[in-house]
Amino acid sequence: MAIRPKAKVISHPVMARRARAKERGEVVRPVAREPGGVDFLRKWFEEKGVRKVKLGAVDIDGVWRGKYVSTDKFFSAAKSGLGFCDVVFGWDLADELLDNTQVTGWHTGYPDACARVDVSSGRIIPWEPDTAAFLLDFVNADGSAYAASPRQLLQKVARRARDLGFMPKFGAEYEFFIFKETPHSLKEKGFQGLTPLTPGMFGYSWLRTSLNSALVHALIDGCNAFGVDIEGFHTETGPGVFEAAIRYDELEKAADKAVLFKTAVKELCARHGLTACFMAKVNAKLPGCSGHVHQSLWTLKGEQNTFYDESAPDGMSQTMRHYIGGQVELMPELTALYWPTVNSYKRSVENTWAPTTATWGRENRTTAIRVIGDSPKSMRLEYRQLGADMNAYIGMAVSLAAGLWGIQNEVEPPSMCAGNGYEANARPLPRNLKEAVALLESSECARELLGDDFVDHYVRTRKWEVRQYERAVTNWELERYLELI
Repeated sequence: MAIRPKAKVISHPVMARRARAKERGEVVRPVAREPGGVDFLRKWFEEKGVRKVKLGAVDIDGVWRGKYVSTDKFFSAAKSGLGFCDVVFGWDLADELLDNTQVTGWHTGYPDACARVDVSSGRIIPWEPDTAAFLLDFVNADGSAYAASPRQLLQKVARRARDLGFMPKFGAEYEFFIFKETPHSLKEKGFQGLTPLTPGMFGYSWLRTSLNSALVHALIDGCNAFGVDIEGFHTETGPGVFEAAIRYDELEKAADKAVLFKTAVKELCARHGLTACFMAKVNAKLPGCSGHVHQSLWTLKGEQNTFYDESAPDGMSQTMRHYIGGQVELMPELTALYWPTVNSYKRSVENTWAPTTATWGRENRTTAIRVIGDSPKSMRLEYRQLGADMNAYIGMAVSLAAGLWGIQNEVEPPSMCAGNGYEANARPLPRNLKEAVALLESSECARELLGDDFVDHYVRTRKWEVRQYERAVTNWELERYLELI
């Protein structure tokens, strides 16, 4: 492992950049924060026929938590915020109360946290056309960002990037299963013997998408109308598996689009009597589901891709090399943030398109980082360690923070992997959540980059997740031991 130098400050001009964005599609741009903004929103509500509003945010697991409010309640909240029970940071995926949190719990009485409406995030929900949706940001009583909130973590790292003179441009792509099941049938079947939307292994199938064109078009058109631009959509290898690529954007918008995409797909599939699944590994015999994130750093005005250097033999700038160097160096100790569930680690298996080592390579899908492109427009990296079960705010924020750390410390990456990354002489990634959490908890860099409060809270939630798994009796154990042991 390389010796880590102390971070040094790189002097980049900090440029004012809060210009009004162009209005696009159904998305309300940041005009509501300017003088007269509320009046603009009222007019927009009237033009679109908005009768109610859905407010929400994702918790530490990336699960949407939200509620409908009246338009009157919305405009009050848009001015002064609203209360939102902070239990959303004190329970797990199944709403079981965590017994080890500090940010909230029985010791605090589970009070309301202050949530501010991000008025720049407004959009019409196409499948609920009289309803507008807005995202929430959680803040403390003094107005500072709520340490446990994933979206606020992303905003914090984004500010750091811009302070260094960079505009991060990111884009997510997701693989996911679709089953001919409902929440009720899933439970009735015990989550076993599920019926996929399509049979067999048929990646990039023209036929399968045509046979399910009503659903496919509903997903593409619905996401596009929701302000989540779909660049590509196709079947992947596996029964009922699809992949969608979301158009890249500035970091904050890209992360919002990624988390909105998952709920949009789930909601639209439900309207067709189907269930969309973003688990990292659904079946041991099939490839897992990725959540790859494409990344590049541009100058603040977005004019120049700092990852590209025409004079470099491979087109990779020193900035890009140091960015990759930081990501590879910190990859093992940050893995718990990229792979958040017990199931995440079942995806990391040799020869299944998911990385097992801290590696990088050019156009190499066996490595954790894949360098793509050879022009000022296309030069970027694909962060392949991330899975479909990622919390996009956390995955994007942490991988960016690691890359910026590499730039600040001029970290050279290890030798590029030109062959099979599974056979590379490279540091292995953690094999389970418990191991990954231990590495994260002791990581000085994670605490430096993300803050003690966030790391401590995240570690506690993952320790809880590990404990739930360790005391669970699985079907594998029953089938293997019940009769014969």
